[in-house]
Amino acid sequence: MTDDHTGADDITGTDAPRTDATGTGTAGTDQGKAAELACPSCGAVVFAEEIFCEECGHRLADGPPAESTGRDGATIRQESAPSAGRPRRADGAGPCPGCDGTAIDADGYCETCGLRQPAERDHVEIELPGGSGGNGTRPVVAAGASDRGRRYSRNEDALALAAHLSGIAAVVSDGVGSSQRPDEASRAAADTGLAELVARLDAGEDAEDATRHAALRAAAAVAALATSPSDAPSCTYVSAVTRGPAVTVGWIGDSRAYWLAADGPAGPGEDAAPGPAPDEMDAAEVSTGDMAELSASRRLTEDDSWAAFMVAEGSLTEAEAEAHPNAHVITGWLGADAGQVSPHVATFRPGGPGTLLVCSDGLWNYFPAAADLAALLAGPGGGESPGPAADPLGTARTLVSRALDAGGRDNITVAVIPVPSPGGSGGRVHESIPQSTEEPR
Repeated sequence: MTDDHTGADDITGTDAPRTDATGTGTAGTDQGKAAELACPSCGAVVFAEEIFCEECGHRLADGPPAESTGRDGATIRQESAPSAGRPRRADGAGPCPGCDGTAIDADGYCETCGLRQPAERDHVEIELPGGSGGNGTRPVVAAGASDRGRRYSRNEDALALAAHLSGIAAVVSDGVGSSQRPDEASRAAADTGLAELVARLDAGEDAEDATRHAALRAAAAVAALATSPSDAPSCTYVSAVTRGPAVTVGWIGDSRAYWLAADGPAGPGEDAAPGPAPDEMDAAEVSTGDMAELSASRRLTEDDSWAAFMVAEGSLTEAEAEAHPNAHVITGWLGADAGQVSPHVATFRPGGPGTLLVCSDGLWNYFPAAADLAALLAGPGGGESPGPAADPLGTARTLVSRALDAGGRDNITVAVIPVPSPGGSGGRVHESIPQSTEEPR
């Protein structure tokens, strides 16, 4: 779940939330509610108007504490195409795991004990297998994980991962918490964007053109969800593609892509200028006649956010902007109220092996620098973990786990794409690999 959003006019102080070059104004907030109470069962922060604790499901007004069974039953491990249907309860039509009651309300709470029922999107894991290995096995060429975190009652992030004829494509979308139905917005963006991206790549379209058209198609799908000006679901969007010797990223909002080099930490100042500088970047496209070579770990995207805008304008230092309450108010998003959507697109050439990492702000809020993320992958012993190339899903789990350990105050989503792919030379993946997202048939 990402914070509030504001348009280009809002940055100049003409619309709410108002901001100006001095950094004053009203910040976007998660839900706009002031904490007043704590759940007597688990101690999580609750609010005066809430009937149930969103963390453990305990009925706050009366009734005995409900024992949460965790989210193990909600984990999805699949290698199949996405479903056209809506998410189902992870335990199907079965009884409540807390009390065996069968009366479940429309919001997913047991009417007997108050336990929030597990949902498929609470925790999602995806593995994308490659062609057969030398011993008949199918190596995993990419993986992803998404978790609702410790604070919110639902996961408003969405993840989609697929192979195309010459590489891997991934999309991560983060619902804007201040909009209506942000979970539907992120799901529509991820599924639509991925399907369009793979179809265009398989048809031979240039990776940058495919990335741009896919983002615009995703934007149209999200805008179509609106039922009125006051009901405009919205989300951020980031995609990443491996194709031959290059990687291409596209984005709108503050979900990010990183390059994590396999042979060392990030270089000096790697996060000060991730990719092309904002004043060198056309809003609709980036010239890549001379592709930047990726050596040291670095961030590949530049946030569409108040903080990034203020730094680019020279009004604030990066530290000052990030410390401001408006820092994470986004200035670009997908939705009916987004105005003209102009995807940013950039292509890079890896100079050696590494990992293409795509994530929502539930991860990078805790570990914003590429060096921080690279250090997590090295393991506590500086190299004890198998590493992304050997275990992409293990890497995704590690990153989600570390974000949860750091507080888990937002939904967390990450896609891990080793480069070059372990599925074959030059990153080529077996052509029969199906698409994979977190909603099964």
